[in-house]
Amino acid sequence: MSVEVRDNRDAERYEVWTDGQLAGFAQYRLHKGRITFTHTEIDPEHEGAGLGSRLVRAALDDARGRALAVLPVCPFFADYIRRHPEDYLDLVVPSMRARVTGDG
Repeated sequence: MSVEVRDNRDAERYEVWTDGQLAGFAQYRLHKGRITFTHTEIDPEHEGAGLGSRLVRAALDDARGRALAVLPVCPFFADYIRRHPEDYLDLVVPSMRARVTGDG
């Protein structure tokens, strides 16, 4: 199975493709040095294959590469960051970090 994550900037979403088929997406909004992840969906036939994690990881890595602060409004993104704080918590807007980690 081939997996590719693409930033579809026209649609404001990262997309995960597997074997040439769209398998899911993560919707976002960009604004002044910040990216807000608002919603993530994985097609039911692809759930459980780790595509959601690959999608989130690629989107967060891209945000880091673009020096964008992250607002993880989407629960899937917030949960992923909570489970991988050593890799991604520093990207989160400081005022939201405690909410993401459950410390506030």
